Amino acid sequence: MREIRFGIDIDGTVTCPTSLLPFINDRFGCNLCLDDIKEYDLTKAFDVDPETFYDWYRQTEATIYAESPAQENVKQILTEWQKHYELFFISARGANVLECTHEWFAQQNIPFDHIELIGSHYKIEAAKQFKVDAFFEDKHDNAVDIHEELTIPVILFDTPYNRKPIPEGVIRVHSWLEADHHIKKLFPTGQPVK
Repeated sequence: MREIRFGIDIDGTVTCPTSLLPFINDRFGCNLCLDDIKEYDLTKAFDVDPETFYDWYRQTEATIYAESPAQENVKQILTEWQKHYELFFISARGANVLECTHEWFAQQNIPFDHIELIGSHYKIEAAKQFKVDAFFEDKHDNAVDIHEELTIPVILFDTPYNRKPIPEGVIRVHSWLEADHHIKKLFPTGQPVK
């Protein structure tokens, strides 16, 4: 018997999916809002050379992460969940931003059991390694792939860039309150995994 363990993405899942937009708008003279972002690749939403964008992003990412607002209700829900479940954050961020990521969690007072920055959007191996029982994600193909490979429930946080069809077992939610509702049904507290 062991505790139930959740794998949780950070950007666009724990942080607001709009976190990057003020920085992009300021740097590139845009006026983008979340509804303008129809694909996960942000460079599709405005006229920018992808290499220029990614060079800027690499130079700015620590500042962006440090200033990203947390999603509404995430702190109180994860604080409650940590009493019953293990919280493993698995992010595509690179190891170069581990310190500022830890600082952000401390400043936001958001609990965690482990933070793994894998430097890639391919999270299946990390999810397997840490034996997660459910995953929380905002990237459509990640959500579908993790569910299909691991046959675990995946909570997909709705955004304009992830509205493709999803299979049963990937659960689209619009808030952390809605995620909490599904988790309470899927994993009643006090029942460890066998």
